[in-house]
Amino acid sequence: MHAADDLLVERGFTGLTIEGIAQRAGVAKQTIYRWWKSKVDILLDTLVDDAREALQWRTDEAAGVEENLASHLRRVADFFEEPAGQVLQALLGQAQLESDTAAALREGFLNEQRERDVAGLRELLARDHEITVDDRTLDHLVDLLLGPLYYRVLVFGAPIDKELVESTTRLVLALARESSPKFS
Repeated sequence: MHAADDLLVERGFTGLTIEGIAQRAGVAKQTIYRWWKSKVDILLDTLVDDAREALQWRTDEAAGVEENLASHLRRVADFFEEPAGQVLQALLGQAQLESDTAAALREGFLNEQRERDVAGLRELLARDHEITVDDRTLDHLVDLLLGPLYYRVLVFGAPIDKELVESTTRLVLALARESSPKFS
């Protein structure tokens, strides 16, 4: 799987082949096919493994909600700079061309990561006693939180800067507070 990551970064998606992966890994091509049917399947497995750790929601108990949220967004930004982030970008690009890749990506990595993102944001917002949001609002807040970062990387091919992280953090928290019922 490391060979697939490395070759993708070096050669791009179209230059990545099962033969190249096997050669880089020092195994026979048949060994690769025994475990995976295509390069997309290999990349999906590497993505799931790498992203689970890199995109995990972590909470620093000494820090506030805003600082924790900004810290998570910085981890997302860092992820896109790593080989695993480049794998995600390649798979998302390929998903635009192949419905099987799109389905596999959604059914596997994207749905799992979405669940982690919703749970992570829910837990973080629960630390702020001024914020109470329903599931639908929480779902929208996840879109608003991550959408600008994905847009910057996937549409413009630009890195995620500190200002985008900070403004996205502030705006999402302001909307969460505004959406919360007010008690007198």
